[in-house]
Amino acid sequence: MVNSLTKENYLKALFALSNDTNAVTVNELSKNLGIKMPTVTSMMKKLAEKKLVNYESYKPLTLTDKGKREAGMIIRKHRLTEMFLVEVMGFGWEEVHEIAEQVEHVQSPVFFEKMDQMLGYPKIDPHGSPIPDKNGRMEWKPYKKLSDCKPGNEVKLAAVLNSSVEFLKYLNGRELKLGTRLKVKSKESFDGSMMISVAKKPLEMLSSTVCNMLMVEDV
Repeated sequence: MVNSLTKENYLKALFALSNDTNAVTVNELSKNLGIKMPTVTSMMKKLAEKKLVNYESYKPLTLTDKGKREAGMIIRKHRLTEMFLVEVMGFGWEEVHEIAEQVEHVQSPVFFEKMDQMLGYPKIDPHGSPIPDKNGRMEWKPYKKLSDCKPGNEVKLAAVLNSSVEFLKYLNGRELKLGTRLKVKSKESFDGSMMISVAKKPLEMLSSTVCNMLMVEDV
């Protein structure tokens, strides 16, 4: 018997770690979850029996189509919850992840359907990540990293690749949020740091690490 919460955490982690080939090693999954490899291997065998994971000894793991759908639905519940907490309850975008981690395991489709309806059927969460549809399918928009922009480019902040509390608080301190319009003033060839302008505020220097975590679109 597989605990529902445990199963969902494994599927979500597999989905998040998947690359273009959807292949993840047991070692990668073990490190991501902080769980010993024998335990992970045992769980993969159980999920394979449920047709959620393709598992073969010493080979990378892949999610089945059924597994992808279930993982997508978990992510849908998580991101809808984050959006509800921000838009309806007034939480900051840096406060919602841990709460959503708990709510995503609620087994009540009508609960999340009502949440979706109240929000007006949003397509993205508070961090700019796509919210999967009712079938668990996710549509990614072709954003680019701020670090790929050149001096003179004018863009709008569309998503963040790091939604940790520390990083979001860092952005809050610089009044950078989704929808903020930025203009690249200069870029250091040595370390990739960028000088940007935001409306009439003083110029801001952003490190290459930060620029790599900010997804933007042209305006």
